Amino acid sequence: MLVQVVPYDSQWKTAFETESHHIAKALATNLVVIHHIGSTAIPHIYAKPVIDFLIEVKDIDLVTEQTPAMVALGYEAMGEYGLIGRRYFRKENPPGIRTHNVHIYEIYSPEIERHLAFRDYMIAHLVDAQQYSQLKQELAQKYPEDIEGYMDGKDEFIKRIERKAIQWQKLQSSPMI
Repeated sequence: MLVQVVPYDSQWKTAFETESHHIAKALATNLVVIHHIGSTAIPHIYAKPVIDFLIEVKDIDLVTEQTPAMVALGYEAMGEYGLIGRRYFRKENPPGIRTHNVHIYEIYSPEIERHLAFRDYMIAHLVDAQQYSQLKQELAQKYPEDIEGYMDGKDEFIKRIERKAIQWQKLQSSPMI
């Protein structure tokens, strides 16, 4: 997979909203909420132009029955794909370039908090977001055809920010005394 990061594009939000409507129909009454996550959800940073969805559902087991509706939208069903309790789908455009990642979890999964905390923290903390953007650009240049090398290069930074983000989120949600 070619690793390419590009400047933030305000059309990513529109692409997320448009695709969300289709996914909502596919998941029907099992759907709780659809979140835009990943770097395309963080304004002003470089990102791989792939829209990431974090979807909360009432019953993760029902997603198996809903898989044909997702496949009809052009998604490839990947099962848990290495994360217990997740259902993962990915979509490519006609030339075979990845355009969408869908991560589905049952409501109240701790994975939801982790993803949303990271996104919200990065939106609220421009310095860290710009450091992440710079790292992504450097790694894309270093590993232009090695997605594993690119991902491994981001791992330590992401884990460090996730820890900060979860603490920050807890402070945001705790009542003021």
